[in-house]
Parts: sequence; C-alpha cells; structure tokens
Amino acid sequence: MATTTGSYFHLHMISDSTGETLITVARAVAAQYSNVSPVEHVYPLVRSQKQLDRVLAEIEEAPGIVLFTLLEKDLVERLEAKCQEINIPSLSIIGPVMQLFQAYLGTETSRRVGAQHTLNAEYFKRIDALNYSMMHDDGQHVEGLEEADVVLVGVSRTSKTPTSIYLANRGVRTANVPLVPGIPIPHQLETLKKPLVVSLHATPERLIQVRQNRLLGIGRTGDDTYIDRQAVTEEVAFARKLSAKFDWALLDVTRRSIEETAAAIMKLYADRQRQKASQT
Repeated sequence: MATTTGSYFHLHMISDSTGETLITVARAVAAQYSNVSPVEHVYPLVRSQKQLDRVLAEIEEAPGIVLFTLLEKDLVERLEAKCQEINIPSLSIIGPVMQLFQAYLGTETSRRVGAQHTLNAEYFKRIDALNYSMMHDDGQHVEGLEEADVVLVGVSRTSKTPTSIYLANRGVRTANVPLVPGIPIPHQLETLKKPLVVSLHATPERLIQVRQNRLLGIGRTGDDTYIDRQAVTEEVAFARKLSAKFDWALLDVTRRSIEETAAAIMKLYADRQRQKASQT
C-alpha cells in the first residue's frame, strides 16, 4: 500500500453535512506527524449515489486515507467496498461513537443528517455572542461591558480579538479592551460585577516577535517604540500592575494557541459560575 509521496499524503474527508467534525479530528491527528503533511480533499454534503460517484473517482485518482461521517447505510457500504477494492484504509469517525451510545442507551439513532447544526436555542446563542463580540471589539462601546460574559484585556498583540471571536463561537459573549500605557482605562472596566475579566499577557520577547511580523505584514518598519525592548517591557509591567490592582485573572498566552487560550478562559469562566452558584 502506497502511504505517502515524498512528504505528502492524500487525505479524503467525506461528510453528509458540513464536514467540520471531520476536519477538526483529522487536523488534530495530522498535527502529530511533523514530517508529512496531508493534501486535504474535503467533500461536504454528500447525500446521494451520484454525489458519491464523483468522490470515488477522486479517491481512485489520488489514493490515500479516507475518513467519513456518512449516516446513509448504502453510501457507507459502497464507499467501504471501493476502498477495500483499491486497497486503501477508510474509517467512520462517528460510527464507533454511535455504536457505543447505542449499546449504552439501548436504542437506535435517528440517523438525522446534520443534527448538530439544528437552528435551536444554542445556535441563536452563538449568533448573539458573535454579534456582541464584533460590536465590542478593541474597546468599542464600553458602555455595554457589563452585558458580557467575559472581558479580555491586554496590551497589543496578545490575541484578544481572535480569542474573543473563538469564545463567541462557543456561545460566550466576549468583549476586549486594549491596555495602553499613558491612556486611562475606561471607568466601566473598573466597576464590572457580572463579567469575568481576564488579563492576557506574554513575555516581551514574544510580543516583540509578533509585532515585528505584524509590521512586516503591513509594510511598516519605522515604529521603533512598538517593538523597543524597554518600551514593551514597561507595557507588560503596566498591564500586570492593573491586573493586580483590580484583581483580574491573569493568563499567560506566550506559548498558547488561540484554542488553548480559549479553553483556559472557558475553564476559568465555568469555575466562576460554579462558585457563584454555590454562594446562592
């Protein structure tokens, strides 16, 4: 069985829905293999034999690993038979989990395609959180900060905006406010009661590296203060002093991805909610 061509291999992901589940799982596993990279072939909304025909043709043309989240039995059987015929591996990502649920619950699944994307209350909660986070990005509309679940603060390039958007996608109403030495923080930030305020910080070395990349990306090279070691160190110290003064939660994002930062914030938020519940 041919597994790779050079440092690449073909990875086919077939879904009867959006394919988000497949992509997330596949990339999490592929990231563990630093010496090879997948050439991704994503096929969403495959729900008929005709649609599967095109997929099978592409798989045969570029053999590789096949992952799928199909619920229609006939489609699954045909896909697996084709993979066996051309001697390539295939795996249902949700099949084993569904079997486990079925064995434990003692009941068949509804086999409803895209059930996780139903327009329910949770969906509209995410949309509301996204709208809120976009409106309250980078210190905008500070008069509405009390309506947030989480407020992120930090100096420039501590990933406040992308973390806010990621949290909003999980249904967490998130605002973010920049901390800039010499500029007073909004008075609303000093008196917040409901939201969890999290101060994101990083080492000066990391901030300088990210800022240099940012300046290069926008074609600017002359902003010395923005990447000056002493100035950046003072910014970090300023942010830490404010965090101590107002008892904000501190989170070091120096070596964290956006996903890891968001996960840590959600844990802090969940812990705070449990603590509040126990006091009532």
